[in-house]
Amino acid sequence: MDLSLTREQRAVRDAFAALFGKQATPERVRRAEQGPSIGFDELLWQHYADIGALGIGVPSDCGGGDGGLLEVALVAEEAGRRLAPIPVAETAAAARLLGRLREKELLVPVLSGSVIVSLATRPGPAAQQLLVDGAIADAVLALDGDSLVYVNRPAGLPKTAHRNLGGLSLARWHAPGPTTVLAEGSEARAIFDTAVDEVRVLRAAALVGLASEAVGIGSRYAIVREAFGQPIGMYQAVAHPFADAITALDGSQLLVRKACWAMDSAQDDAGALAAMAFVFASEAAYHAATHSLHVQGGYGFMEEYDIQLYYRRAKAWAAAFADPRRELLTVADRRFGPVTTGGR
Repeated sequence: MDLSLTREQRAVRDAFAALFGKQATPERVRRAEQGPSIGFDELLWQHYADIGALGIGVPSDCGGGDGGLLEVALVAEEAGRRLAPIPVAETAAAARLLGRLREKELLVPVLSGSVIVSLATRPGPAAQQLLVDGAIADAVLALDGDSLVYVNRPAGLPKTAHRNLGGLSLARWHAPGPTTVLAEGSEARAIFDTAVDEVRVLRAAALVGLASEAVGIGSRYAIVREAFGQPIGMYQAVAHPFADAITALDGSQLLVRKACWAMDSAQDDAGALAAMAFVFASEAAYHAATHSLHVQGGYGFMEEYDIQLYYRRAKAWAAAFADPRRELLTVADRRFGPVTTGGR
């Protein structure tokens, strides 16, 4: 198993690093937080769609680019590095799900960016969930009972997000819109479970990018900030946690890439690796952002300093999907089998 990137994959990574570096500046991220939808930059979304990002992981016979999960994860990592204020993980998983079902008619507006389709990541009616893209999505895919359904946004529902510190477009749909059944029974559950695992991997990839830039922000500050006649980066209490964070980042990135390989090649441990990647990256990102913020002292908590943008999202991006500690139970169930007697 070779997890190194091919030339084409490096090209994908570099192209999106350039896009987000130019179009997802800290100023744009801050402005997006102030809008009613919170965390959504419409102009960046259109640029994102125009270069074919929404179809990277979709089969070519459905209008996509025939890429695998790793290519999509590379995009998510670069989006996380710049805190790109657009939906990435759930929308990519939803597009790939529609591609598996060969829903070409539904995919046309999705790939152009004119319709935003997200994923309700918990089983149950979409109207009973706090949707991570609920303020901006035009439709969501949900597993309602034994049916995988395409649920349109209720008519007249304002695109206003619940106020939150994580820059997320969170909202509830208190009533379902027009609904189309895409699959039923065991097929529906299997396709949905795969999509949710892809969200785990893509969120992990975004958190790897976030953590990498958070370490960069903190370490650059530690080089120029002096105390007692030398840069504070010379002190072990500052330097060693950065070394730990970089080591954890390497492990997180490796887990993400291995999970992508396992899912694309249908390995038996793919589900366990997806959950492991999410848990490990969530913890690594939070610790990296926390240390980088503390290194900057009181400045780190001020809105004028970029690290607070990363610190808030390091927790929110993971918690919006699932509590990483509870996800350890998913890892345990998938590695060793679910508990069959007694209870937790």
